[in-house]
Amino acid sequence: MSFEAHLSREMVGSERLRVTILAASFALIALMVILFTWLFRDSPVPFLRSPDALRGILHAMGGLIAYELWVRFMLGHMMRRGKAPPAALRYLNALIETSLPSLLVVMLTREFEPPAVLLGPAVFLYAVFIVLSTLRLDFALSAFTGLVAAVQFGALSFHYATGSDSVFARMSAPNFVLAKATVLLLSGIVAGLVAVQLRRKIRRAFRAQQERERVISAFGQQVSPQIVDELLKQGPEIVSRRSFVCVMFMDIRNFTPLVENRSPEEIVALQNEVFGTAVEVVNRHHGVINQFLGDGFMATFGAPISSGNDCSNALAAARELISKVKVRVGIGLHAGEAVTGNVGSAERKQYSVTGNVVILASRIEQLNKDFDSQLLVSSEVLERCAGHGATALGPVHVKGREQPIEIYKVA
Repeated sequence: MSFEAHLSREMVGSERLRVTILAASFALIALMVILFTWLFRDSPVPFLRSPDALRGILHAMGGLIAYELWVRFMLGHMMRRGKAPPAALRYLNALIETSLPSLLVVMLTREFEPPAVLLGPAVFLYAVFIVLSTLRLDFALSAFTGLVAAVQFGALSFHYATGSDSVFARMSAPNFVLAKATVLLLSGIVAGLVAVQLRRKIRRAFRAQQERERVISAFGQQVSPQIVDELLKQGPEIVSRRSFVCVMFMDIRNFTPLVENRSPEEIVALQNEVFGTAVEVVNRHHGVINQFLGDGFMATFGAPISSGNDCSNALAAARELISKVKVRVGIGLHAGEAVTGNVGSAERKQYSVTGNVVILASRIEQLNKDFDSQLLVSSEVLERCAGHGATALGPVHVKGREQPIEIYKVA
């Protein structure tokens, strides 16, 4: 999924949350109007003077609740279909919603002196819509909400304050009105800036998730969480480079006769048991299993991340595998320089370790059959390990190589 598609889905989900909050707010306002009307029914200055005013406000609230629930339903329908509402409809919806305080002002002016209404609680609802506009994740829509609030408040103030000599009217003088309208407009702009920051956070979270998926895709599931985190710090691309690595090959000995009389399900269960232990052990010793090879696997210590003592880690992992795996295995270790990095196309890449060190590690593993051993290592590995307790087998010729190499038996 592209970022734009992801953002579009996030915006629809955020918009659904916003209209849900508004519907709940309208319901709360309706309850408060009923409560205040009842509490101050005998007051010299009642909350509402006539039942008609109460019914009018409740009808307005009920209509707005129904409208927001309908919008929520339509947004859910669009989300399921992978679509986003057109920009024109989003602006129209913002205009309708932000006009609610203006509607309440008009209704309340039938009960109270208009300038008093403009200084009352109904006007504070503009701020609610401006704050909630941040959930639209769109700077322009938040700024538009602030502009609608400023224009409507200014227009109502100038209209109702004209020709009145009351204290409320003097407090609604043009300079006060313009200042309040400017604050509403600036609030919309600030809400838009907050929306931009939220959008950037969504972008960063999406990019981070993409990077994690890219690393996991490159290495499969045979990578420890620590290595994944370290790779994410390195940047967007695992470039090819020359690295010193210790390569391990492991093979299940006598695999063919071992599974000859077993069902396919039993064979898979045996492989899962062996390889499950192998993954846990290799990961814990800071290695990476690059690939499974039917009855064995290849692992690398030192790439893509080096711990500084990769040969010791590989040797410790090999010894632990021999002690933990319930079948007889053969393991070969060799260390040297290799080219590591992603190979493939833009559609499909795979992390690869290439070089003579890989070939020799495989050949050393195969020598376990000749020496009736389980763990053979090269001198390049042992010279970087302390207290190995290995037995020298002398120079040994390996298949495909003219010069012999020093091999040591560890187990």
